[in-house]
Amino acid sequence: MLEGCFNPFSPSLDREFDKNEGLISDQKDIEGVFKNFQYAYTFKDTIIYGNLLDDDFLFIYMDYDKGYDISWGRDEDVRITNTLFNSVLKADLIWNNIVSRTEDSLNANVIRGFNLTFTFNPTDIIRVDGRVNLTLERNNTADKWCITRWRDESNF
Repeated sequence: MLEGCFNPFSPSLDREFDKNEGLISDQKDIEGVFKNFQYAYTFKDTIIYGNLLDDDFLFIYMDYDKGYDISWGRDEDVRITNTLFNSVLKADLIWNNIVSRTEDSLNANVIRGFNLTFTFNPTDIIRVDGRVNLTLERNNTADKWCITRWRDESNF
């Protein structure tokens, strides 16, 4: 190949790629939880998604039509998420800035913006913007972080 010539259909190998960093995190840090969350949505992987959630997980959202909060636990959330993943052609999740973060060695609360796009078919696309308000916990510093509570603060 000539110097200065670039073929986009035959790119060179990325020699800077970190071989120790895979697509899935061990969730030993909070950013790893967000990385796995994004992976689960991108690849519609309910196993990775379910591993993010603590056994005592609680999902909460405001039903503005009814005027009160609706909530459910881990098993129902994984079932609903699986149904969603099976209903869409594509799910794109983009994490935005962290609005608020409080953390000690075993407990954390993170409020973070997101953009989420569901493509059901080429003419049926839904965009959701908002914030997640996550409570994360672990039993000791060697354990992975798990989401114990998710309050949805989206516009949907």
